[in-house]
Amino acid sequence: MPRARRRAAATKKGSASRGSLRQELLQLKVSEKLNPVKGSRACTRGESEASEDEGASDILSHCSSASECVSVVEDGSGNDTQDLLIAQEQREDKLKEDIDNLTDKSSKTRVSALGSLRLTLSSHVLGDFLAERRITFTDALERCLKKGKDEEQSLAATVLSLLCIQLGSGSEGEEVFHCLKPILISILTDSSAGVTARQSCATALGLCCFIAAADAEDLISCLGVLEAILSMLYSENNGSSPSQQGMFCSAIQSWALLLTICPASRIQKTLESHLSRLPGVLACESVNLRIAAGETLALLYELARDLDEDFDSEDTDTLCVTLKQLATDSNKYRAKTDRRKQRSIFRDVLHYIESSEFQEETIKFGIEVMYVDSWVCRRTYSSFKEALGSGVRHHLQYNEVLRDIFSLGPPLVLDAAAIKASKISRVEKHMFNSAAFKARTKARNRVRDKRADIL
Repeated sequence: MPRARRRAAATKKGSASRGSLRQELLQLKVSEKLNPVKGSRACTRGESEASEDEGASDILSHCSSASECVSVVEDGSGNDTQDLLIAQEQREDKLKEDIDNLTDKSSKTRVSALGSLRLTLSSHVLGDFLAERRITFTDALERCLKKGKDEEQSLAATVLSLLCIQLGSGSEGEEVFHCLKPILISILTDSSAGVTARQSCATALGLCCFIAAADAEDLISCLGVLEAILSMLYSENNGSSPSQQGMFCSAIQSWALLLTICPASRIQKTLESHLSRLPGVLACESVNLRIAAGETLALLYELARDLDEDFDSEDTDTLCVTLKQLATDSNKYRAKTDRRKQRSIFRDVLHYIESSEFQEETIKFGIEVMYVDSWVCRRTYSSFKEALGSGVRHHLQYNEVLRDIFSLGPPLVLDAAAIKASKISRVEKHMFNSAAFKARTKARNRVRDKRADIL
């Protein structure tokens, strides 16, 4: 084994038993100073009480304090509830401060507060706390959207999305959405507004409408705004500007998200007007825009086949040829990660359009599992994942809004024993990792061996 690998393995092994090794070293130091007879820890303690060596007594006191700390941690499970309450109070105080800072005169302070709110709302479930302060919070976000610049407007739209995820589809969420919907549309359709702000507003408009829109009129109006953006993309020589590609990509994804909750009559009209025009976006230079268009095409085919099992467009053969080219694209002028991502997604798109088979995904969170088994579910999950980032699994566990959307039922209430039983032990994890490491090493050595036959 190379020296660096031995060192890494030793470090990893040492970190797993840091406390026990530290205690043994301290005891060895005591034994060197006091020269104890071979025996138990009780013998060492007895000699330390009669010892006149100050250094040895210091070491023993350090050992005893370390053991006391360990016992406090082990026996302090009863204080977990109190610690959680203290942490929650501190978090709520910080939230109140950030909401107050949204009305500060300094734009730097407002941007910093918006960034802190985005981080907190994406990683914690605070629906009740936010519902009590929704009016103050909404007024502050409205001010940021109206008077702020590009960065501030973008962050405010993102925080608005997270606020709707927290409040849900009840009266509180509807009130917030109806208040800020006209401002989102105004920024999105304003060509003089910042590109980043327009992109965030497109995402927020689709996500907030998906969650909080109670009337069909709200859904239709939001779809109309997003389709107007798509018509700009369809027009000749448009959508090639790098500064607008992110905004068009967000508009397509939000439009596709809202299509998942549209009635059959609206879907039929959408198929007639967009199914023949959307494949033209596949020739765009932006990888993300091509991927968004490809996933939306697969979504449209899925919605159409839900209405008619034998649905098949006249341009399906031509579309499949284009999809095959994108699924096997090997142009060197594109980044390797972009080529890999594009090939993977377009293989799934092509496979579904040809055979109506979806590649199922598994999402694990806590002790639960969610199966993404359709393009509708995939688009919905991707939208929330983009908004919540790494906090999406926490929200899937505890946020009733997301659990209702994905039909997961009420949040599970588990005791400590159930949680502990669901986790793999450290010894089992170590054995599993060791076996996987050995198997991987053998497989790589066979490939690296010069005597191996290369076919």
